[in-house]
Amino acid sequence: MASEELVFKIKADFLKCLAHPARLAVIEHLKAREASVGQIVSALKLEQSGLSKHLALLRQAGIVTSRQAGVTVYYSIRNRDIFEVLRPIAEILRKRFKESQAVLRHLGR
Repeated sequence: MASEELVFKIKADFLKCLAHPARLAVIEHLKAREASVGQIVSALKLEQSGLSKHLALLRQAGIVTSRQAGVTVYYSIRNRDIFEVLRPIAEILRKRFKESQAVLRHLGR
């Protein structure tokens, strides 16, 4: 695989990790503070087995990190730069939504 292709593959794999509603919810939940698996399950109403798989993918991608305190595992954002990736996406979607609203208002006349 050529080095440029490898770079594209790495980027695509990273973006695929973000391409799931539950993983995005976990990232947003951890934005303010670290949380235990139990706290995340309770807040996001996810099954613990599914959450564990999502957290493993996020950890492999380097987005979250974990620490263990006794029997409790806590997760936190490893690198806050992830929000610099997500913020422009939110802005693009906001603009798209506004454009759609304008079209719908025009059609309603």
